[in-house]
Amino acid sequence: MSPDGAASGPALLAAALAAAAVAAGTRGARPPGRHPRPGVAPGARLPGGRVVRRAVLPGAAGAAVLVVLLGDLRIALWALVALVGVVGVERLVRASRRRRDAEARAERVVALCGALAGDLAAGRPVGTALRQAAEDWPELAPVAAADALGSDVPQAWRRLADRPGGGGLRVVAAAWTVSAHAGAGLADALHRLADTLRTERETHHVVATELASARATARVMALLPLAVLAMASGVGGDPWGFLLTTVPGLVCLVLGSASALLGVWWIERLAAGAER
Repeated sequence: MSPDGAASGPALLAAALAAAAVAAGTRGARPPGRHPRPGVAPGARLPGGRVVRRAVLPGAAGAAVLVVLLGDLRIALWALVALVGVVGVERLVRASRRRRDAEARAERVVALCGALAGDLAAGRPVGTALRQAAEDWPELAPVAAADALGSDVPQAWRRLADRPGGGGLRVVAAAWTVSAHAGAGLADALHRLADTLRTERETHHVVATELASARATARVMALLPLAVLAMASGVGGDPWGFLLTTVPGLVCLVLGSASALLGVWWIERLAAGAER
């Protein structure tokens, strides 16, 4: 094999395995139209065991196949480095995106309760108020459709409440049920709910601000080894050559990268649990 071929072989194999890891992670995600079962916490949708089964174990098996077929442990280790990096970063990015989506949906729920309370207090029919809300927030379309068809509106609210950040809609469903069966004032109930949710959001923002420092510290600690390697290179050492070209160095790189990403993921899980 030519030097160029020898140099590009590990990179191509690593890229192929990384792509397989991304595909495995994509298969592990729920389609946009599906949501977790009631009572299942949003953070539990992609537990660590599923990550291991769908990406880590297939990647480790692929690395073992590379060792057997090519007889070069370094190629397999390069592939594992790519696997760890891609899977870890992809999971962290997905968790961050889920958190942002949940935050945005929770804010929309507060605004929705206030808007519905105002419309109903002004004498607008419930169906008209729901259709207007669905125009402003398309996720409400099933609720508006259920009302228009005379279907189970509270159940439609509960299905929407199963989405991350939509927990306040369970109270809306309960208020809807009471209003339909007991004639209680739905506008007053929604107005009080909006006030309660605003207070909860203020508390949530305080907690999130306090947790931001822990998240930032975890990310800094994960990147700290890079600074140490740069310092070692500046004093005449060759840590990069050891890490990138030797079998013991690549083993250290795999284990170190996995440990750093696992630490950041663990902090994110703890912070997410504290925010609930």
